[in-house]
Amino acid sequence: MENRFFNSIARLDFAGNLQLTIGKNEDNGLVVSILLRNEACGDSAKDLIPPLTLIGTAEELDEGFFAQIAKPVEQVSGLMVDMESFLAQMEIAKKNSAMEKQQEEMKRKGREAKDKKYKEEMGKVDALEKEGKFRDAWKKLPDPEGFPERAEHIRKRKADLSARFAPDLFGASASQVESVSAQVEESSDLQDDADVLADDGFSDEEE
Repeated sequence: MENRFFNSIARLDFAGNLQLTIGKNEDNGLVVSILLRNEACGDSAKDLIPPLTLIGTAEELDEGFFAQIAKPVEQVSGLMVDMESFLAQMEIAKKNSAMEKQQEEMKRKGREAKDKKYKEEMGKVDALEKEGKFRDAWKKLPDPEGFPERAEHIRKRKADLSARFAPDLFGASASQVESVSAQVEESSDLQDDADVLADDGFSDEEE
């Protein structure tokens, strides 16, 4: 009878190396051990998979050997492939997690730096207000657009400070106070320019 052993092996669906160990038992029967090794699988749990062992006479094994091993070999092979795929996906997830943590850390540091800057600027405002320098404190207030989450607080503080040095507005609204404050700021800037020219020591007579 034609031997088709290796053709039958080739038809098995597996990845890796199929190791067969054949021995004889006390009854002069055969003991066949089949172990699938897949070095591409990096999961050490693969070493816990036991070999498949078949015991029978030569005739019995000739008759049913491949029918008995085909499904188990396919299952073990699929398991190892899945294990390696799982490890690969875990590695990708780990890298993505590290990137996400890094991005979160950068965002956290950015928020902390922004909070620190805000506190420093508001600290200067508080110090000037305590000294009674309301106009200077008003000028030192940060731009609301630079701190959108605190914009409302900054505008309120601006209105409160401007009310301390601006003309009496007889209960004017906050928007009116801000309008007057802007005019006062413009007037203050013009006055500052005039003071600079005066400090240069020029006069109409000298010209």
